[in-house]
Amino acid sequence: MALFLLKRFASFVLTLAVASALVFAALALLPGNVAQVMLGESATPEALAALEHQLGLDRPAPLRYLDWLRGLATFDLGTSHAYDAPIAELVAERLVVTVPLALLAMALTVVLALAAGVYAASRHNRAGDLAVMALSQLGIALPSFWFGILLVMVFAVALPWFPSGGFAGWTEDEGGGAWEALRSLALPAVALAVVQAAILARFTRSAVLDVLREDFVRTARAKGLTRRAVLWGHVLRNAMVPVLTVMGLQFANLVTGTVVIENVFSLPGLGRLVFQAIGNRDLPLVQALVMLIVATVVTINFVVDVLYAVIDPRLKAAGR
Repeated sequence: MALFLLKRFASFVLTLAVASALVFAALALLPGNVAQVMLGESATPEALAALEHQLGLDRPAPLRYLDWLRGLATFDLGTSHAYDAPIAELVAERLVVTVPLALLAMALTVVLALAAGVYAASRHNRAGDLAVMALSQLGIALPSFWFGILLVMVFAVALPWFPSGGFAGWTEDEGGGAWEALRSLALPAVALAVVQAAILARFTRSAVLDVLREDFVRTARAKGLTRRAVLWGHVLRNAMVPVLTVMGLQFANLVTGTVVIENVFSLPGLGRLVFQAIGNRDLPLVQALVMLIVATVVTINFVVDVLYAVIDPRLKAAGR
């Protein structure tokens, strides 16, 4: 088990290092002068020189990259040019919206997908199976931003059960509270979850059908276990390895998907901050946010690799 974790952790660190180099190079090699892009065409040579010195652009690229890595390691992400504030503080303020939104959407995705996938597999080629597959195909075809707008029209305008946009805040001092904050995140979470749940339900159905054909399922049934007990206690556990792979990728998709959904619902999260940073040509902030999103995706994949060993002991034994 220790060797397995060591290999996965080494791969995790190497992937982060390569990703950081690519993110830095992609923005450092943009055509044109970065300071010119940030200040505009009317900037004076003195202003350009001052900003280049402030951003460290007058230093060699390898040294700037090492300084940036040192800052990432100590959570010193630099200063936003547009907001004139530490980037770490800007990110922390937005994480209280984006992280709960992604977690809520993922919880809805897992509950809906596992229930639908197992139900469809247990009724293979019958009406229930066909209905789940038809609905999942429809869910895959729905763009999340369009579905979000539809949810607003129905549940915020026609039926004013939820707010149409904005974020109330987690505390009463912010003008909201836990309940009001969850109501603000409900529609965005559903908009994100429906598409991902449709994809995961199809993978779950396929994985469960494969396991249902195994000999141990017939043995469990012969021992007197009910079909429900076999499905949820034995079949689903053995089907979770391929399903877990998709879950990890989907959680990464949910994190990146918040970029669009937060703008649809005017939520002050990381997604909205990314759009604002691009619109303001705030390249230090864009660089930090892109790296944060990449690190989140890589970390999720690492966690999924570790969970493989927990769910499937054969991977631990093989040391892979």
